[in-house]
Amino acid sequence: MVGVTDPSRLARLHAVKLAALVRDHGVTDAVPHEFAGGAALAAHRDEVWILLAGTPGHGLGGALAWALRRNAAHVHVVADEGAGTLARRAAGFSVPVSVWRVDGRALRPAVPDALPVPPEVSTDHLGLEAMIVAAGADPVVEHGVLAGEVAGLEVCRVVDDPFTGAVRLEVGVGAHDREAFQMLHGDRPTEEALADVVRSVTQHRLHDVHGHPLARLAKERLLRDRLRWNPALVGATAVEPMAPPVPRANLKDPVPCAAVAEVDGARVLVVCTSGIDLEAVPWAVDARMASGLDRCILVLPARDAIAVQHLLAAAASPPVEVLTIADASVVAETEPTSGAVRPIEPPADRPPVA
Repeated sequence: MVGVTDPSRLARLHAVKLAALVRDHGVTDAVPHEFAGGAALAAHRDEVWILLAGTPGHGLGGALAWALRRNAAHVHVVADEGAGTLARRAAGFSVPVSVWRVDGRALRPAVPDALPVPPEVSTDHLGLEAMIVAAGADPVVEHGVLAGEVAGLEVCRVVDDPFTGAVRLEVGVGAHDREAFQMLHGDRPTEEALADVVRSVTQHRLHDVHGHPLARLAKERLLRDRLRWNPALVGATAVEPMAPPVPRANLKDPVPCAAVAEVDGARVLVVCTSGIDLEAVPWAVDARMASGLDRCILVLPARDAIAVQHLLAAAASPPVEVLTIADASVVAETEPTSGAVRPIEPPADRPPVA
């Protein structure tokens, strides 16, 4: 379907493709339905078939949401690519989910992919951690990469020079910004330049939350940073960031982030998200597997806790708890079953960086 850009035509092509695949698989009485990002069919015995045609490995949350709203007894997810990731995450739900990969005109059961094993950070890279700290940023290690963050936003990264192999600390938000910064300010001492960036980003991240573009990037990590400085928001005594189960593709696209909290003497997984993200619960399933922890709390702004998010959280096995941040001073805990809200008064916010 490469080259087809008209949404209605693309939807029809997806529907035809799914109908052909399930027909060859023995399903002949299915009723087609609209499904954003692919196609859906409702078959006999309350079974549904859903074709995911978007980003490989994504879309399970949307498929489950569509199926759960229709009280489906069995969900069949079909994907051309990324079926192994979908199968791994699907195993973390109580509703029966079968994931199939497309093999020509046939459907094959998808084998769950293992979670990636993060590489170790080299000793040479770790040697620049002190510079990150001295400039006022928080050192963060994820999947073999050492970076520095300010209120959850990456502002520097340790890299190997592609030509000389020398280790250096690059300043900037994202690869393109780091490259531009190097061209414009390459003659300045790195620590001095980074300290200036830290001060500027801190101002926008913590004191201009609704205006500057820097405040709109990585909102889920800004939320995690808030929990780190105010662990009582989730009833914890401490909250420490955890590397994601899979590497982030870039800094621009929103993706949940994880942390480990100490709650009543026990370690609890905390997953932060922002915006209407139906992939947050499947992502949390991955994070729970990576952490080895059973209890998982999904934390998100109250405005983003739509009903289907609670439905997905309750369908996880074991269920994912949901905590909503109402505003800067109140947290509300919402139970999917009762809808009861319990306000919690947090302590003072993180102190600003001088």
